[in-house]
Amino acid sequence: MGVWGRLVRSEELFERAKRLMPGGVNSPVRAFQPYPFFTKRAYGSRLLDVDGNEYIDYCMAYGALLLGHAHPRVVEAVRAQLENGSLYGTPSEQEVELAELICEVVPSAEMVRLVTTGGEATMSALRAARGYTGKRKILKFEGCYHGAHDSVLVKAGSGATTFGVPNSLGVPEEVGRNTIVVPFNDAGAFEAAVKAHRADLAAVIVEPVIGNIGLVLPQEGFLETLREVTEAYGVVLIFDEVITGFRMALGGAQEYYGVTPDMTTLGKVLGGGFPIAAFAGREEIMRIIAPEGKVYQAGTYSGNPISVTAGLATLKYLRQSGRDLYAELSAKCQAIVEPLKVAVADAGLNLQVSHVASMFQLFFTEKPVYDYASVKTADAARYMRFHNSLLREGVFLPPSQFETCFISAAHSSADLDKTVEYIFSILERGVVN
Repeated sequence: MGVWGRLVRSEELFERAKRLMPGGVNSPVRAFQPYPFFTKRAYGSRLLDVDGNEYIDYCMAYGALLLGHAHPRVVEAVRAQLENGSLYGTPSEQEVELAELICEVVPSAEMVRLVTTGGEATMSALRAARGYTGKRKILKFEGCYHGAHDSVLVKAGSGATTFGVPNSLGVPEEVGRNTIVVPFNDAGAFEAAVKAHRADLAAVIVEPVIGNIGLVLPQEGFLETLREVTEAYGVVLIFDEVITGFRMALGGAQEYYGVTPDMTTLGKVLGGGFPIAAFAGREEIMRIIAPEGKVYQAGTYSGNPISVTAGLATLKYLRQSGRDLYAELSAKCQAIVEPLKVAVADAGLNLQVSHVASMFQLFFTEKPVYDYASVKTADAARYMRFHNSLLREGVFLPPSQFETCFISAAHSSADLDKTVEYIFSILERGVVN
């Protein structure tokens, strides 16, 4: 009997949850049909649900768990800190140490402010850019996700410089009018938009590798163009590295691609499984933040000692492991995607395989994937059949075509081999057709 036949307790919990929480979940991406499984425990590369089923996890809390679930180094550090208190409301030595470490390894980080969530980091970075430049407008790229705050919850209309239209109820249209949206990987449209709005354009924000519409990579020279054009017109360039920070390399995508922005937002891997984020950048921009400057930002849980301790344990481990760990992670990713790419080519399947470093995703489309429009040609229903089929085999991928799969240091060769075997079996049987 398949896994879905044994999700009795999860189904009961979901019915209770639907009466208490919108959609039965606390984040929309966790909901899928007919109902999600409810996790009881996690360790290494595995999730264990409340019905006793075990899954190889390639969601990894949407990329946060580079070292895997409940890494001993992180658990030990947090356990020791709990005995000394979980929240102070005052500065701590650990905050200074973590800030020093971030500034040491992230190329763009001269100063840093710790916050609690990635959305808070991007919201604050944009506010700082507006305060620094005295300008109102921002430019983002279609398909890039920067959190659920108003100014970035917009989508593109027709034309390269069309102002964004809010795609969430409750976002005022006037907010969208200050947000310009252009296609990702379209250097010409980008440069034209910057030139057209340079008089009132404060910042450009971008995921250097898009991880929220599946996985979309920057084409050669695209990030370099962003850097050159923003420098030429005095616009603040912000890399949203909430996903890619510390994952693609210790210094993130900016180290991986050799392009340094003015500001960077960080999260996910930074906390090693605990809620923490940060925004960082050039000193002259960061000194505009209160209490030193007039751009206000604050948070009760910012720099809380539990999350900071987890972050320190994670980053110290990554620094100690060095390039060998990142090479190992990349090799693990290759162990899944390379056999898959060969099989897809041999069988002539309408399937695109996107990957970089320790991230990958499959798109059920015959067209190359390079921006939001091309991603939307993918058959999301086929992906969910694929997802559910793998789930029955005990393999958990993110439950959406428009998310990314992540490899962790905890994934074993046996995990990878089983996953490839199951994927081949599902594709050969035509289950997702």
